[in-house]
Amino acid sequence: MSPSKALPAVSHLQFLALGVLATGDQAGRAIRDAALDWGVRSSAAAFYQLMARLERDGLVEGWYEQVRVGDQAVTERHYRVTPRGARACQHAREFYASVGRVPARPRLSNA
Repeated sequence: MSPSKALPAVSHLQFLALGVLATGDQAGRAIRDAALDWGVRSSAAAFYQLMARLERDGLVEGWYEQVRVGDQAVTERHYRVTPRGARACQHAREFYASVGRVPARPRLSNA
C-alpha cells in the first residue's frame, strides 16, 4: 500500500484537535469550544483523555499555565502540536481530500 493510500494514523477527533492546534498554541478550553462548533460534544474527562493520548503518542505537548479569571487564579492546560503531530495532521488532510477524487470501480462479483 503506498503511503498516500494509507489510512490516517489519527482518529477524526484527533484530527480535529490537531487541526485546531495547527493554528497555534491553544488552551484545552479553546480546543473543546472549537470541537463543539463542529458538533462534537464530550465530557471534560473524555476530552482530556483524548488529549492525553495525543501527548502519549508524541503528537502534542501540554503544559499548565496560571491565568486570571476575574479576581481568581486558575490553572489551565495548554497544548501545542509537535512536528510529528503536524505530519500526522497533514497526512490525514491529504488522505481525506484524496478520497473524494477516487472513482469507484465496479465489481462484477464478490467471489
